[in-house]
Amino acid sequence: MAEIKFEITEHIAILSESVKGWQKELNLISWNGREPKYDIRDWAPNHEKMGKGVTLSKEELDKLKEVLNSL
Repeated sequence: MAEIKFEITEHIAILSESVKGWQKELNLISWNGREPKYDIRDWAPNHEKMGKGVTLSKEELDKLKEVLNSL
């Protein structure tokens, strides 16, 4: 399996933290040198490990914000 390279270009928010210290974060991340996208996932302390997450384009994030604001 190929190594996944990432760079967190902007830390936006910590959404929650587990008792084990993992944090669910919203960040802007460049995956494998591509244009950064918005990303929500769990991170171990110091970002040495990550959980599964969801990556969104700016348009998808805007649509999600619109939907959440309508609730």
